[in-house]
Amino acid sequence: MNSMAILLSGCLVLSGCGMSNTGKGGLIGAGSGAALGAVLGGVFGHGKGAAIGAAVGGAVGAGAGVLIGKKMDKAAAEAEKIEGAEVEQITDNNGLQAVKVTFDSGILFSTSSATLSSSAKAALSKFANNVLNQNRDMDVAIYGYTDNTGWKNSTAEQSVQKNLNLSQERAQSVSSYLLGCGVNPNQVKSVEGMGEANPVADNSTEAGRQENRRVEVYMYASQQMIQQAEAGTLQ
Repeated sequence: MNSMAILLSGCLVLSGCGMSNTGKGGLIGAGSGAALGAVLGGVFGHGKGAAIGAAVGGAVGAGAGVLIGKKMDKAAAEAEKIEGAEVEQITDNNGLQAVKVTFDSGILFSTSSATLSSSAKAALSKFANNVLNQNRDMDVAIYGYTDNTGWKNSTAEQSVQKNLNLSQERAQSVSSYLLGCGVNPNQVKSVEGMGEANPVADNSTEAGRQENRRVEVYMYASQQMIQQAEAGTLQ
C-alpha cells in the first residue's frame, strides 16, 4: 500500500457545497494539479480513512478533470441506489474526483465474523454489476475497519491485533465476493485491514462503535482513465 499523504490544499474545501464532480473536476484540474500531482499515491476521504490513488505525477488538465468528474458522478449515482451503501464524493491527490462507498459492517457481517450475510451478498452483487463492472477503467481499493472493543480473555495488545486481523478478513471477504461477481482482479489495487485506525465516530458510544465497524470501497481514476481523459477519448 502506498504511504498516506496529508494534503494541505484546497481540495477538501471543494468536496462539499453541492457542487457536482463535473464542476469540481474542472476547477481542481486547472488550479492545483501541479502541486497535487507531485504527491503520489493518495485519495483522502475528508481527512479520515485510507490514502489511495494512481501514481501519475504532474498536473492533470482541467478538461480531463471535467471528463473524469462526469464519470464519477454517474458511478456515485448508481452506488447511491444500493441499500446499505453510504456514498461520498471525495478528491484525490491528482486533483481529480473519486467516490468512496462505505458499507456498515453490521449490515455485512455478524458480530466477530467475516462471513457475509445474505443481504450483504445481494448489495455487493448489485454494486459489482451496476457500478464496478460498468466502470472497469476505475481503480478500486477496499479497506476494513473495526471499533476498539476488546476481546474476551485477551490483553489490550491482543485485542488490537485481533481487531486488525478481523478487519483484514472482512475486507478480503468483500473483495473475494466482488471478484466472484465478475469484477476484474486487475481493477482491485489494494485490500487491507486497518483495525481500529481512523475512527469516524466516538468509540465510547454504541452508535459511534457501529459507525466505526465498516468496510470502505474507493473508486478512483486509473492511470489509463487519466490518459484517455487527457486525450479527450474518455467515454
